[in-house]
Amino acid sequence: MNKTKFKRSAGILMPISSLPSPYGIGSLGKAAYEFVDFVKESKHKYWQVLPLGPTTYGDSPYQSYSANAGNPYFIDLDILIEEKLLLKSEVLALDWGDGFVPVEVTEQQALLGQYETAYDIKLGDSRYVSYEKMYKNRYTILRTAFKRFLELIKTDKSKADAFSKFIKETKWLEDYALYMALKAENDHKSWASWEDDFRYRKEKALKAKEEELKDEICFWQFIQYKFFEQWDKLKAYANSFDIEIIGDIPIYMGYDSVDVWADQEQFQLDENLTPTKVAGVPPDDFSADGQKWGNPLYDWDKMAKDDFKWWRDRVKWQTKLYDVIRIDHFLGIIKYYTVPEADENAKNGSYKKGPGQALLDAINEELGDKKLIAEDLGVYLEEVNEILEYNGYPGMKVLEFAFGGSRDNPHLPYNYEKNCVVYGGTHDNETIVGFFKDRPDSELAYAFDYLGTKNREELLDKMFRAAYSSVAVLTIFGVWDILGLDNHARINMPSSTGTNWKWRMTKGALDEKCLNVMKYYASVFDRERV
Repeated sequence: MNKTKFKRSAGILMPISSLPSPYGIGSLGKAAYEFVDFVKESKHKYWQVLPLGPTTYGDSPYQSYSANAGNPYFIDLDILIEEKLLLKSEVLALDWGDGFVPVEVTEQQALLGQYETAYDIKLGDSRYVSYEKMYKNRYTILRTAFKRFLELIKTDKSKADAFSKFIKETKWLEDYALYMALKAENDHKSWASWEDDFRYRKEKALKAKEEELKDEICFWQFIQYKFFEQWDKLKAYANSFDIEIIGDIPIYMGYDSVDVWADQEQFQLDENLTPTKVAGVPPDDFSADGQKWGNPLYDWDKMAKDDFKWWRDRVKWQTKLYDVIRIDHFLGIIKYYTVPEADENAKNGSYKKGPGQALLDAINEELGDKKLIAEDLGVYLEEVNEILEYNGYPGMKVLEFAFGGSRDNPHLPYNYEKNCVVYGGTHDNETIVGFFKDRPDSELAYAFDYLGTKNREELLDKMFRAAYSSVAVLTIFGVWDILGLDNHARINMPSSTGTNWKWRMTKGALDEKCLNVMKYYASVFDRERV
């Protein structure tokens, strides 16, 4: 196999949800284009996003209703206003949380900008998503846009044809739209609680329900049409500057997802369609009890019989969305951890052999000239290193992990091989400032020595220098570290719920100073996009 397809370069991790927006959560609108401009002007090559799928309970992008669908929250409302599918006054009248004050204005006032909202008030360096208000109001306003869209396509044949073409060519959409329509009819409960005819996908019952729910099904088709229309334009804009998008895909699907419901035979389910064992990871530094994720496990033997068609279809779609695919928890392809469904934690789990190279051969065929990053963190396995080397995939290093343990710690830069991607920290880690903030000097002694400072205020810059100057082919830092924020900007704390996936950057936070610093790192350490 060929070695890495990457050239020495650098990127920035910025979740779509964390972009500035006046409507409670980041979107595919103006701020996304401005972020592309920042990446371009800083001479960086990559923008990494978190998974784009519609989120379920807990709001984690790693637990989605679909392996392929886009998150309705990310549809930009200002673009829908420009398309005359919404009125500005309608959008401003809703409470988007995060200090946004809904106001009653006429459409003329809205068009002239004669109104005030809390969005115009700078609230420090961070804002936070209110998922409760997203859930309550986002679909309300999207249904308004949908009604106008139906009226529009009655008289605009080109738009009607484009919508029909999207539905026809997007193969996974049929199951997804029906699934979401059925969820709406069942008060958004898991498919496990639906009537048996629909749980077990009885063909006659599904055909009748498709006719009954055709308007609701069309609504969910419209949402995906608008999402991917906006995403495709944003990606094309980034690619026009030779900036590539790194997309993160979870290895597992949530139980309450269209993928498990529509392809039940591909998962380890019993006769009642219930998983007896679920995915997780053993006890580690993040959690003494391990992590019981609860995701159904794949039936790898059945998948192998049809040459991994489910995975082939998934990867083929992802190559349309991204230039680089990062597979989260890559270890599970080689060796996966199973946890009894009845257990409260993951202590009593055990490892099973995964499909290994047989699956990767299928993935490689679908990747074509696209690139792949393997998230190989966690338990060390020699088999994983051999697989990475054989396929030419770069694995991952995390600089925050470098300063504990022995001097052969693989996260120390002097132990890197070229074909790796080094992160300051991932979405699961503390921010760098937060990481160093509360630890005693004794714990940080080696970090001080290795990074060449005794001054805590210099540690952030030293971390950037250590990563950018390393031999790693690719360096990626989160935007929260570029801004120098502490743990109030932390994206996720594993094994916890309630406060994760909420941080958002304020408008204008990535200023000229940030731009010049990132351009400097890229230039000095030969990582400039050319």
